[in-house]
Amino acid sequence: LVMPRLGHRPVVRKPGYEFAVDQVGNLVGHLVVSREGVWNLFETRIFIECALARWAANHARRDDLEELRATLDANREAIGDAVAFDDTDAAFHAVLYRIPGNPIYPAVHKAFVGWLTHHWRSMPRGADIDQMNHAGHRAIFDAIAMRDPDNAEEAMRRHLVAAWEFVRSTFPIEG
Repeated sequence: LVMPRLGHRPVVRKPGYEFAVDQVGNLVGHLVVSREGVWNLFETRIFIECALARWAANHARRDDLEELRATLDANREAIGDAVAFDDTDAAFHAVLYRIPGNPIYPAVHKAFVGWLTHHWRSMPRGADIDQMNHAGHRAIFDAIAMRDPDNAEEAMRRHLVAAWEFVRSTFPIEG
């Protein structure tokens, strides 16, 4: 909370949502080393993102849809480039966290990315998997653009449940 300034007295800064979530993140990081811990986190992500997709279908503005479409297009262009695909995947989801205008949601998204990146980077890779994930993004976008909250929520659920199967594969098989 204290921000040092060269040649000046330190300044106490007011903590923001991102700072608060980062502090919780330091603790959560210790909980996501097991399959059960990651599943608990991932299930929370599914719950939140399904609600965000539903909300976006009901409330997204034209600018929000344009931003979501731009990230979807960038995601398609990144198919086959693992790092770029992961970055554009996260960017697509980040838009959904920003649409409601609540500053807590983007901070939560940043935390999810930080907690789960290790698992994403160790998942099976390939253009076919990227294409499947992009198709999930496309279905989410289409439902939101059609203002269909039920299908937006269901498309998000299908997308993230499929993503969990890849994340799950990063753990040793339990006997």
